[in-house]
Amino acid sequence: MELGAVMCLLLGASGVGKTLLVKRLLKLSSGDGKGDLGDPPPTRPTVGTDLTDIVVPRKITIRELGGCMGPIWPSYYGNCRCLLFMMDAANPTQLSASCVQLLGLLSAEGLAEASVLILFNKIDVPCYMTVEEMKSLMRLPDIIACAKQSISTVAVSAHKGTGLAEVLHWLQDTLGTDSC
Repeated sequence: MELGAVMCLLLGASGVGKTLLVKRLLKLSSGDGKGDLGDPPPTRPTVGTDLTDIVVPRKITIRELGGCMGPIWPSYYGNCRCLLFMMDAANPTQLSASCVQLLGLLSAEGLAEASVLILFNKIDVPCYMTVEEMKSLMRLPDIIACAKQSISTVAVSAHKGTGLAEVLHWLQDTLGTDSC
């Protein structure tokens, strides 16, 4: 990572849409942010880690870690300034496991100073849970009240592009003017 770039971790269970999110954010940040994203690009499950640089206008390196790498996520907390944590709104059976992962992240010393954005993905799927349902089931207000970190949420569809501009704005507002 070059000087001036800020590290942001992208974490979540396998299959929640992290890779597609990164590809869409890259396309959105490289243009004027207003153009058509087009059809979703093909993706494969991330095995290991993947680094992607986006500029909003500051250069941010997003380190996506495969969901199966959960046990070694702490190895990557070191210079993390923000955390994007993705949850699957179309998979209610995964919600409790994702909540446990989130609680572990929020209690990790290495992430105590990181700003957190929780992404509720797949809101375009017909059988998705609403953000309000997910927040209620995971008791998000209680989690936010007890967390050391600043926590924000956004509903997204990485497939359709819904909410991605909000993610870029959050990254810009959170990391855009900080000095390294």
